[in-house]
Amino acid sequence: MTKQALSNPITLRIPQEVLAEIEAIAETTERSRSWIIVRALKTYLMNEGADILAVKQGRQEIENGEYEDFDAVIAELKRTASEKAA
Repeated sequence: MTKQALSNPITLRIPQEVLAEIEAIAETTERSRSWIIVRALKTYLMNEGADILAVKQGRQEIENGEYEDFDAVIAELKRTASEKAA
């Protein structure tokens, strides 16, 4: 397995109760605190972080005029549905 390139070390302060949970999970899973924190960050980035970036991209697309009028889309769907029903 190839080793991932790592950043320089970073320092952060977190609430004691969060650290206690991280340490309990690390001990239970026999993983390092760093491993647990990186996994938590990756999960955040895949979920909430991805949502935030998608909203940012959507706003940029709207600003660039890259959007469809909702009423026009609904009208097109209704027209297509009625053609298929006929």
